[in-house]
Amino acid sequence: MSPIKVVVVTGVSSGIGRATAQRFAERGHKVYGTVRKLEGAAGITGVTLLEMDVRDAASIEAAMQQVVQREQAIDILVNNAGMSLVGAVEETSAAEAQALFEVNVLGLLRTSQAVLPQMRKQGAGRIVNLSSVLGFLPAPYMGLYAASKHAVEGLSESMDHETRQFGVRVLLIEPAYTRTSLDLNAPKVHHRIPAYDAQRQAAGAAVAHHVNHAPLPETVAQTIVAAALDPKWRMRRTPKGQASLLSKLRRFMPAGPVDAAIRKDLNLK
Repeated sequence: MSPIKVVVVTGVSSGIGRATAQRFAERGHKVYGTVRKLEGAAGITGVTLLEMDVRDAASIEAAMQQVVQREQAIDILVNNAGMSLVGAVEETSAAEAQALFEVNVLGLLRTSQAVLPQMRKQGAGRIVNLSSVLGFLPAPYMGLYAASKHAVEGLSESMDHETRQFGVRVLLIEPAYTRTSLDLNAPKVHHRIPAYDAQRQAAGAAVAHHVNHAPLPETVAQTIVAAALDPKWRMRRTPKGQASLLSKLRRFMPAGPVDAAIRKDLNLK
């Protein structure tokens, strides 16, 4: 059995974050899960909830200081908190794009920066960043979300090169469709252009179908926990099934067939 680790998981209100925190706790680790508001947040057995907003550097600093004061360590950070957005690129305002990147990219950056001093001091640590298959594939009508995950991929690879000298490794988890509210209840862009309506609706219906038949968050949580605790570092981990298949297709198939497969999967003519 692996030694007991101090783990911080962001965004544990529901979905993948909640399942991940629970799985770490079930394995006997000391787990802290962050939520934007403690009031009304459902507890998780074995998990200490912390109020933290990844958009607010002060709240992040305060939350991480609490963990360090109590445990004198942070061994694993799972950057799970995120949001989505549905709409054509032309329909997406700069303000909507900025709000998305504020959470998905800058939130991850702020939280990573907050734990790195402690991890450097320890001479060890793991930062696990939740990406997506959309971090290496295009996503019609989710272009800005895909862009944010592409950014997470580049940031993570660069950060790993910089931090490995201190015993800190960074890795990516790239799930495909997962049965969570993030996809089912994804916000839509405010300004919609009628010319995109037919294809946007077709793609949305295809995504909803895939999500409703997708694996539960526990599948991704299992991959996250295994990757975080594995002594052998590997940059990218894809949960078994569709995510793993898509990773192989992107790597080995010519661009033309991959492009055609994406369009067919989303009912785009």
